[in-house]
Amino acid sequence: MAEQSLRCVAFAYRNLDPKDIPSEEQRINWELPDNDLTLIGIVGMKDPCRPGVRDAVELCTNSGVKVRMVTGDNLQTARAIALECGILTDPQASAPVIIEGKVFRAYNDAEREAVADKISVMGRSSPNDKLLLVKALKKNGHVVAVTGDGTNDAPALHEADIGLSMGIQGTEVAKESSDIIILDDNFASVVKVRPVCNLMIFSSTVDIVSLSLFTFNVLGGPLGSFCLCKYPKVHSIPAYCKCCGSYNQCGCCYFLGQCSSKCCSASLG
Repeated sequence: MAEQSLRCVAFAYRNLDPKDIPSEEQRINWELPDNDLTLIGIVGMKDPCRPGVRDAVELCTNSGVKVRMVTGDNLQTARAIALECGILTDPQASAPVIIEGKVFRAYNDAEREAVADKISVMGRSSPNDKLLLVKALKKNGHVVAVTGDGTNDAPALHEADIGLSMGIQGTEVAKESSDIIILDDNFASVVKVRPVCNLMIFSSTVDIVSLSLFTFNVLGGPLGSFCLCKYPKVHSIPAYCKCCGSYNQCGCCYFLGQCSSKCCSASLG
């Protein structure tokens, strides 16, 4: 079931003597017994990807953005979801492309920096593992953006160059730690943020990290490599043109400040 991207929940029971059950007032500190349980069954729950996520990941990939998934799911479930979203393309991918959080956190700083760029999926991860990944990517020279919704995501959101929190599911702590709030909690909306992010980048690399968790690395080079005209799908992103003062359909014009007619015919495009 995990390999079919189902999240598995086990149900079990145990008979207790009434005298072993504390009173209502005492139950606050009572730890439920977790041994000698009888398994009833296992239920697989499907949490489908939002419509448009796969297209958004493909658009990011085609425009030079590396999408990474950091999740608490086990590796089998994480692999299946990543394949469904297009984050992974090889069903047989192995470490360090797909890695467990406990393995990553066991590395020393130098080892984490060495494998960080190769990671596409991290399963069974903790919020601190995401923070360690952000630090390793930044150490490698990337500009990192992180998405998150929980209070535990706050350190990674704060550490990132750009923090994106969820407007619906996100906690107030996460929102306060972020720079941008995604109002509809949709990963596809991050693509609409990218033209704005491009204005913030004048170095050789760009990174956006997400925790549904997803990490994007915009691997750019000189200024010309930021021109996205050679990627047809990017033309669907409206962008403001500082040259003619209107909105056009050329994603690179926002960064270069040129009309699409000039930009798309220029040597940079």
